[in-house]
Parts: sequence; C-alpha cells; structure tokens
Amino acid sequence: MTTGDALVIAGGLILIGTIAWFFWGPRTGGYRAAVASSGYQEAMVLVKGGYTPDLIVVQHGKPVRLNFRREETAACSEMVILSDFGKSAQLPEGEVVPIEFLPENPGEYEFACQMGMLRGKLIVE
Repeated sequence: MTTGDALVIAGGLILIGTIAWFFWGPRTGGYRAAVASSGYQEAMVLVKGGYTPDLIVVQHGKPVRLNFRREETAACSEMVILSDFGKSAQLPEGEVVPIEFLPENPGEYEFACQMGMLRGKLIVE
C-alpha cells in the first residue's frame, strides 16, 4: 500500500464518520414550545435539509401542536412521522401543516421523515 492509498482510505473513513455523526449524532440545545392562547404548546418547525428546530421541549399532559412548513422539494421531506403518537402527515411545499397530539408520559420521542434521514426529537418533561 502506498502513502496515497493510505491517505485515500483515511479520508474516506473520516467522511463516513462525519456523515454518521451528522445523521445519528447527539442533538444539543432545544426549543421550548410556547403556550398559545388556545392552550396548545406550539412550535413552528421548518423543513429544509432537516428539521429546525430538531429538538423541542414540551410538558406532559398538555396538548401539543407542531406546525411543519416544508421549504424544499426533496422527496425525503414529503412526510413526517411521529410513530410514538400514531401521527403522520404529508407536507406539501410552502404550506403549514399542523399535527396535534397529547403527550401523556414524560420521555424522549423521535419524529422523522418516511426514510428516517431527517430526524428530530420531542422531549416531554
């Protein structure tokens, strides 16, 4: 093996590690959902290359409304699935799509696109 081969292999491994960390690495920060006058804990989630914010904090026992707005045409972002709450929705480009549910138990719950590439997390306190 030549030095060039070793550098190509090392570069490939670094690239693979970076991609894996981006998609499956830990999430930091978070957005605490605001309580609207309707009584819902609400958050606006922008869908463009991922979910922004991708970490949302809510309180258990109070209804939640996540408003998704898709700003891209990628096939992966056409749908969002909250499997732990039995909810999913098609996300037409440029439209706000609300998803409402009641988180009864504290814990961490993921939401994702249908392919599992775009991911977010809901922390219920």
